[in-house]
Amino acid sequence: MATTMHPPSRPREKPDHVRHTELGKPVTFLEAIREALWEEMEADPRVFLLGEDIGVYGGAFKVTEGFYEYFGPERVIDTPISEAGFTGAAAGAAHMGLRPVVEMQFMDFVSCAYEPLTNYIATSRWRGSGPLPIVVRGPVGGGVRGGPFHSQNPEMAFFHTPGLKIVYPSTPRDAKGLLKAAIRDDDPVLFFEHKKLYRLPALREVLPPEDYVVPLGRARVHRPGKDLTIVTYGMMVHESQRAAEELARTDGIEVEILDLRTLLPLDEDAIVESVRKTGRLLVVHEDTRTGGIAGEIAMRVNEKAFEWLDAPILRVTAIDAPVPYAPPLEDYFLPQVSDILAACRYLAAY
Repeated sequence: MATTMHPPSRPREKPDHVRHTELGKPVTFLEAIREALWEEMEADPRVFLLGEDIGVYGGAFKVTEGFYEYFGPERVIDTPISEAGFTGAAAGAAHMGLRPVVEMQFMDFVSCAYEPLTNYIATSRWRGSGPLPIVVRGPVGGGVRGGPFHSQNPEMAFFHTPGLKIVYPSTPRDAKGLLKAAIRDDDPVLFFEHKKLYRLPALREVLPPEDYVVPLGRARVHRPGKDLTIVTYGMMVHESQRAAEELARTDGIEVEILDLRTLLPLDEDAIVESVRKTGRLLVVHEDTRTGGIAGEIAMRVNEKAFEWLDAPILRVTAIDAPVPYAPPLEDYFLPQVSDILAACRYLAAY
């Protein structure tokens, strides 16, 4: 692929569905991601998109609706169903000076691209082949009855790979700012988007009209508190918020919620600071239990803040099983607000 891309003939104006922030309207999580992609493509001709059905169809979730008509087929590329193939093609384009953004129709199938991501892309800078500014983004997560092939949270399969960055936002503002930062970053970034957040009405936000980024590697205090720390990310930020509100109302327990936002690099300092303040730690994640990030966080707190702990570190996670399809089984599989409440009450009483 050539490093110079000539813009196609385009409509006179960009479509209204990418102008919500410009018009001062609140945006959904999905619309925030769409705006980030659009703005980065307008600002930098090196940015282009590739993935399955992202062009003419506009993507399985319509994230890229209207992009093909505006930016043309050289910058919005429909690919065959070959995650390893088009991820490898993105690596080659990045070597040639471009900044590809790869969409996985469902992040479950990023496993097909595990080899190029971990064996080639992540090691490029370390091998002296230069940086590879690639973003691989797509929907993850359960609770939408998608079954085992369309509901996974595969972030920890890549957490052990030096050279990759992993981002998992929970709000529209963070989704837009983190994605813009990821596209501008010279390292490969895996960008996870919980599909249950895409169109959640309660998450609509009015975003700043000016260009902004959210720096990678920095956690955010989602809810301040003094009695207990919950470290979490993605959909579980909002489930933890529901639990925290009930605990404040019924038990007088004030929970601090720390939204990691970025898993690699992990904001260890923010975790330790919160634990030093509250003395109690609960880690909540939708990913399965064994090998989940809760174990890594617990070990780091044990190393850096053990003397500030007033209770054992607990975790609330999905169980170690494939994601069920049947609604009652999926609900049993996923962490629930009731699970978070029980763990918090145990820690508070310890």
